[in-house]
Amino acid sequence: MAIAAAGAIINNDIIVFGLIAATLGAIFWTSSSNLPWLKKFYSFVPALLLCYFIPGVYNTFGLIDGENTRLYNPIARDVFLPAALVLLTLSIDLKGILGLGWKMLAMYVAAVVSIMFGAVVAFWLMGFIHPETVAGGTWGGMAALAGSWIGGGANMLAMKEIFEVDATTFGQFAVVDVGVGYVWMAVLIFFASRAPAMDKRSGADTTALDDLRDRVASYQAQHARIPALGDLMVMIGVAFGAVAISHAVAAPLADWFAAHVGWSSSVSLDKPFVWVVLLATFIGLGLSFTRARELEGVGASKWGSMFLYFLIACIGMQMDLLALLEKPWLFGLGVLWIGVHIVLLWLAGKLLRVPFFYFAIASQSNIGGPASAPVLASAFHPALAPVGVLLGTLGYAVGTGAAYVVGITLRAMAGG
Repeated sequence: MAIAAAGAIINNDIIVFGLIAATLGAIFWTSSSNLPWLKKFYSFVPALLLCYFIPGVYNTFGLIDGENTRLYNPIARDVFLPAALVLLTLSIDLKGILGLGWKMLAMYVAAVVSIMFGAVVAFWLMGFIHPETVAGGTWGGMAALAGSWIGGGANMLAMKEIFEVDATTFGQFAVVDVGVGYVWMAVLIFFASRAPAMDKRSGADTTALDDLRDRVASYQAQHARIPALGDLMVMIGVAFGAVAISHAVAAPLADWFAAHVGWSSSVSLDKPFVWVVLLATFIGLGLSFTRARELEGVGASKWGSMFLYFLIACIGMQMDLLALLEKPWLFGLGVLWIGVHIVLLWLAGKLLRVPFFYFAIASQSNIGGPASAPVLASAFHPALAPVGVLLGTLGYAVGTGAAYVVGITLRAMAGG
């Protein structure tokens, strides 16, 4: 376990907040430096990657305790995330996103199928490599992890209850979820800045992506102005007002669906957080058809991106870089699993000749979900963040059903 579990040096969330904010400030300050060695360093290591890993180092070596802070839940997850969704979608170019076409949806479906198939292949292979790893209730832990990797935390918990996964096994796979899933996210972030060169070599058609980016850039240029205090206050009022509305409506909606719609739990519509994400997204989309869209001219998407960077730092501070050493073969199982997913999704991308962004966001919208998919999408371009939101949210609808199929398949393979 992390050293933090034995007692972190900093336990005050206000101080931790300041530390994270100062860390993000230092990263962006150095990344914009003109010093040659820093320019060279950031040409290989994206700033976003450091925003993710440095807080993980803080947690691993006991400076902070990422598991017992309220900065991620509820502040970053329940306040900053929906605020970011509103600010990033209020200037959305819906026509441009729809212009990405059927290949984007095809890659998403390929990602779901590859994760399901990868679970079966990894379980089978590990049975030969290290049978003890897949003995006992491992299959149930994998079903729960499939819920997370196709949907999100709500789907993972649903699988835990459905297959009665014991707390120890569930906790072990929660570590695999973070250790393997977030490392994969870091890899995708690393390659995001190299996507144009990769697309050029592969001959992928980037016309729709380029058009979307150009249209957003043109809109920003036309409406950009120096923001007055009133502009900023209106923007903050819109963002956090929408957050308040989302939370106020989410809990009653979730309760109503749980009481009156029998299939709601299978698509996680009985979970308030799902409704917070959906409502914030729909509010932002609705505002994009009003004059509120002009808030992009005073930096709405930049503020939304700032909230997302804080979110990714709070995700990173939950990482325990040493915990997986306690269960190395479970880590190997996770690597095998995600490896099959990567290979199959890459083959689908080659077949369809899609840009690297399609591959990356199809994978992350499943593995990471709506909390991190827009972060990755914004690493490609802020205009693409809503794509991550929409696909990440879709995972909630299919995650429980797909993970259930994985669970019953693995249970049969285990002889259960």
